[in-house]
Amino acid sequence: MSIQMYNTLTRTKEPFIPLEKGKVKMYVCGPTVYNYIHIGNARPAIVFDVVRRYFEYRGYDVTYISNFTDVDDKLIKAAAETGEDVLTLANRFIDAYHEDTCALGVKKADAHPRVTETIQEIIEFIERLIDKGFAYEVGGDVYYRTRAFKGYGKLSTQSIEELQSGARIEVGQKKDDPLDFALWKNAKDGEISWDSPWGSGRPGWHIECSAMVKKYLGDTIDIHAGGQDLAFPHHENEIAQSEALTGKKMANYWLHNGYIKIDNEKMSKSLGNFVLVHDIIKQHDPDVVRFFMLTAHYRSPINFSEELLESAKQGLDRLRTTVANVAHRLQESADLAINENEWLDKIKHLKDRFISEMDDDFNTANAISVMFDSAKEANVYLREAQTNKKVLSSFIDMLTEFSDILGFSVVTENELLDEEVDALIEQRNQARKDRDFQLADKIRDDLKEKGIILEDTPQGVRWKRA
Repeated sequence: MSIQMYNTLTRTKEPFIPLEKGKVKMYVCGPTVYNYIHIGNARPAIVFDVVRRYFEYRGYDVTYISNFTDVDDKLIKAAAETGEDVLTLANRFIDAYHEDTCALGVKKADAHPRVTETIQEIIEFIERLIDKGFAYEVGGDVYYRTRAFKGYGKLSTQSIEELQSGARIEVGQKKDDPLDFALWKNAKDGEISWDSPWGSGRPGWHIECSAMVKKYLGDTIDIHAGGQDLAFPHHENEIAQSEALTGKKMANYWLHNGYIKIDNEKMSKSLGNFVLVHDIIKQHDPDVVRFFMLTAHYRSPINFSEELLESAKQGLDRLRTTVANVAHRLQESADLAINENEWLDKIKHLKDRFISEMDDDFNTANAISVMFDSAKEANVYLREAQTNKKVLSSFIDMLTEFSDILGFSVVTENELLDEEVDALIEQRNQARKDRDFQLADKIRDDLKEKGIILEDTPQGVRWKRA
């Protein structure tokens, strides 16, 4: 079965057919870096990282580009409030973005282009749109002539007539038509700006992605992705700009992830439910946050709450406990071939199910269900009187393979090997002989936190994994 994905452009699920065999050109809209990213920004970063990982797992060579908007009205306002210049503020929050998303298991893009590093390409793009009659300059501002592009509205399935009813010209704008949008903005006094054929100014929001896609990936790409809120007007405007310039389709597949609510309410600063990733990963295992995000299909809305996060933690803990128990049994298991083929066939079936679910529009929710079924089968196998090393190893390999694709770990980093436990018990025994009961109690408590339970018996200390 080939990979199927829901294409926002066609409103249908389609088989993936790459532009070039074995390769994927993918662009994902990144954040505007005027603050730490919130949990809503984290969702596209995570889900499209999984899409990238899965393509790579299936043998594709993926070129993955994700931008930073490092100059716009929000950045200018934030910089004025902090007393920083715009670029210093942007660099600070770009570093924070990488720190936060790295904690969430998101791999860096092959390139993270910035607006401020793409100014020349943006200017040249706009010049060519003017030459072709799709844009015009007035008073140092440049606008896109929306009605000149015949396919406008095809991504959001809105007609020009529908869009016109809600359009208006803001005070100070000099555009010909309420539907036209800014490609270049004339500089205001004291604002960051660049020289251009239309005077000093800076790019509009939508033009940056069109210029970056063309620069890094070419006229037509395989996949363009982002949050559902970007479908209109941002992605609609990208299509209009790029396809007017090149005469070619901008992207063959458009993917959009669903919204996040906080305790069943829309996330907003005014409601005081604005959750920053920078804060949440200090309170919770970042793997749990990522695991939670993937328990719903990427196109579905998802509700974020402490209760649901705790439920996700318990689910991930169950998987980790199973892997730890299988690994522990593996150390003492023999090479007996009892029922080996029967169990290896079950493992192969589970793996095929996982791939089938991921092939079906990257359904991580169902893929995680397969992981739980795999853990259940592993626990059934552990109840057998005699176990086989090959089967045990295959269970571990399968579950770690699944978790690598989804980008979280089912192997707890702080899990101690048997010899490490024995060494700490010996250290505790010595502390007790030295009457250093504070140290002895600390070692016992530390081991308990890592799932090791000590039992003091007349024959000595025994231990077991919780």
